[in-house]
Amino acid sequence: MPEIAAAPSSGEREPEPMPTMGFLDHLQELRDRVIRSIIAIAVGAVACWGYRERIYAVMQRPIMDALKKNGLSEKLVYLNPTEPFNLYLKIAALAGLFLTSPYVLYQVWMFISPGLYRREKRYVMPFMISTITLFTLGGYFGYKVAYPRALEFLIDFSRQFQPMITIGEYTQLFLSIVLGMGLIFEMPILVFFLSFMGILSPGFMLKHFRYAILIIFIIAAIVTPTPDIFNMCVFASPMLGLYALSVGVAWLVHPKQRQARKEKQAQS
Repeated sequence: MPEIAAAPSSGEREPEPMPTMGFLDHLQELRDRVIRSIIAIAVGAVACWGYRERIYAVMQRPIMDALKKNGLSEKLVYLNPTEPFNLYLKIAALAGLFLTSPYVLYQVWMFISPGLYRREKRYVMPFMISTITLFTLGGYFGYKVAYPRALEFLIDFSRQFQPMITIGEYTQLFLSIVLGMGLIFEMPILVFFLSFMGILSPGFMLKHFRYAILIIFIIAAIVTPTPDIFNMCVFASPMLGLYALSVGVAWLVHPKQRQARKEKQAQS
């Protein structure tokens, strides 16, 4: 007599099949997402072009304040006739990227989402909100705290000389620090994905905390434009806080921790 397979109980759920997509389909999807993102950024850049002078006025405020405090001329210079125009193009493009970043991040998520389970797709809104928020906080910290302190130190240290700061050099330094701090503040997002996939565990992060501190201060020494310890600590302090936050993120999303919480809930 043939055996009849037992029907799954109401408490048991059949495993959700993993979505699959061919290699050519992946390439097609990637191309479409990239094209849409580029078009969105271009539209954002055109919209920001009319505000280029206002945007750069905000960007150069830290150096203007530092020069004013030392009684120096509040004027930047350029050495090439095309430099201001190219600078405004770069500013409009970066402002357009920031303006359309929610849409660009949505395209990134839509490219990733076909390879995720349905229960994992609910992270789309937290992913977008936390990514934009952390990047904005990092950029704001660099603009309001870290960068002005570094400029004040450098200008005050060289006050016996007459500065001739070009708009290109200043903008490069500004973007490297402000955007660099914005990317550094994305540490919890990176830890989230690594921990969610089981690559990084909270125990590993706590065990190697002393090495993390060493690496953080090395990164701070590279990022800060000044050689003094005080400014290096200014850059390193938020990274230490982010590392502690990342440990908590890893504990929340690591597969072993999630499984342990499920078993605990089942027993209670």
